[in-house]
Amino acid sequence: MRRAKISVIGAGNVGATCAHWAAAKELGDIVLLDIPDRVGVAKGKALDLACCGPIEEFDCRITGTSDYADTTDSDVVVVTAGLPRKPGMSRDDLIQTNVKIVREVSQQVARHSPNAVMIVVSNPLDAMVYTAWKSSGFPTHRILGQAGALDVARFRTFLAMELGCSVEDIQALLLGGHGDDMVPLPRFTSVHGIPITMLLSKEKIDACTQRAKVGGGEIVTLMGTSAYYAPASGTIQMVEAIVKDKKRILPCAAYCENEFGVAPGAVGKGYFIGVPCVLGSGGMERIVQVALEGDEARLMTESISHVKDLVATVCRIFPELA
Repeated sequence: MRRAKISVIGAGNVGATCAHWAAAKELGDIVLLDIPDRVGVAKGKALDLACCGPIEEFDCRITGTSDYADTTDSDVVVVTAGLPRKPGMSRDDLIQTNVKIVREVSQQVARHSPNAVMIVVSNPLDAMVYTAWKSSGFPTHRILGQAGALDVARFRTFLAMELGCSVEDIQALLLGGHGDDMVPLPRFTSVHGIPITMLLSKEKIDACTQRAKVGGGEIVTLMGTSAYYAPASGTIQMVEAIVKDKKRILPCAAYCENEFGVAPGAVGKGYFIGVPCVLGSGGMERIVQVALEGDEARLMTESISHVKDLVATVCRIFPELA
């Protein structure tokens, strides 16, 4: 049986750590690609990671390159390319810079791996997933954004710290956008089947939710750069579900039209929103709809409106993507 091929675009901290987790799980052969000026970084990290194989007992080919031809016929392509927001840079500035990068990457992916599933990690996420969709021409079920898997992992971690129990026993669900746009769902959160509301006060649950929302900023404050271990881990959780056809239900930025009241009846006018999805070999195989109540519905509506604003900004700056 042919081994899966996973290409990671961008050999920075997140991209290289994605390659690390994918190799450690032996998910397939890996291509780590960066721009020509950074090809030495991509090749060096790929070689360094390959030398872990004898110790960690994984066996896969790991290639560092700047040539998209090396990514040909990838099963999954992870897009981490893009610049972080710098001091003095407006949201529009960041969008203008990263749309150009993600647009070029997506066009190259479509040219060399027309049947791949693309997972976008670049920020601002909701705008970049939309850009990848429009630029690649891929069907919506083969375009996904990673944020929910990371946010849920952070939420579960902080709940476990508060409870003094294993993170493995906590199940949780968050919807909507990344960070401040996150929609917490405590009534869908449990510890080995026990509702979290029976174990923690509302104040402590809210504190854990707030910490998950600002978790990325907390890490930036501590070490002066964005997180990469957990974002990469969340991404590879999605990759594994796809290449192994696991049918896992994971929160992802997926294309919604009628789901969750995004754009009722507006065919082709949907948006990529953080929702629970079934992931398998076809990419996003199904959105799992849940009925929202009270504040949940209100917060989800607000989150959707922020996604729409981001996409409107992309379309204003780049009318060809409308």
